[in-house]
Amino acid sequence: MNRLNHPFLPFLAAFAGVGFMALMDAQMKSASLATGVYTASLLRSLLAAALIAPIWLARRKVWPKGPVMRLHLERGVVSAFMALTFFYALTKLPIAEAIAISFIAPLVALYFAHLFLGEQISRNAIGASILGLAGTLVIVSARLGRAEVEEDVLLGLASLFFSALLYAYNFVVIRRQSQVAGPVEVATFHSGVGGLVQLLAAPFFFVMPDGGALVTIAGAAALTVAGSMVIAWAYARAEAQMLVPVEYTGFLWAALFGWLFFREAVTAPTIIGAALIVVACWIAAPRARRGSNTEVSSV
Repeated sequence: MNRLNHPFLPFLAAFAGVGFMALMDAQMKSASLATGVYTASLLRSLLAAALIAPIWLARRKVWPKGPVMRLHLERGVVSAFMALTFFYALTKLPIAEAIAISFIAPLVALYFAHLFLGEQISRNAIGASILGLAGTLVIVSARLGRAEVEEDVLLGLASLFFSALLYAYNFVVIRRQSQVAGPVEVATFHSGVGGLVQLLAAPFFFVMPDGGALVTIAGAAALTVAGSMVIAWAYARAEAQMLVPVEYTGFLWAALFGWLFFREAVTAPTIIGAALIVVACWIAAPRARRGSNTEVSSV
């Protein structure tokens, strides 16, 4: 048997890819705290585009036509604000907590798919949404139930929920993109358009980072490309229903990197809430898995 065709390799690739993305989040939190969310997010997108674009150009030099380009532009705009709000939330909240709450995005995406794609919502999906909401409330209530709630925490939670809504809508756009463009093209325009959208605000918010922050941002850009490509490789070789559970190891990776780099403790309510959200996503997943070949995405 060819070693590259071993049935266990997609699991390892997906596991590594999720780890790359979680490490990227940790790098971006560090860079955002050092040089500002806007600068870190802008440079990450532009550097990621610079890394992936040559691969796309070498494989296909035909420029996307009108309808396809409109999808690339739509996702790029959505992803730009999704990334900015998520990275801002990371500067205000522990990484594991932010990742756990962001798991509600696939549940919200079920309703967006109904609104924008005409897909039917099953009873399982409705029940899963309620369970996912309960998990989110466990995490948020524990955060808000403390004696003193800082304004930064409230801003972080608001930013995170807004990012999750954009992430959910992002699933709808990816569903359309996956039918008309390949993963390398999608990744190229995802980072490129997102970077150009953010570039519009450069005269007002850009701050030149120091050497250390720039290296961290470059590392985050490389991890973004590596994670996206490794996960795409895995999903091209194994059914989504077999790899979906691997996505939730992102919480474990986030807890690890949050502790290693920022000494962030993972609280019991966060673990309980994350478990409820993961179970909810698992309940809702079967219907989506049967008919979906959606490419996995990241910020």
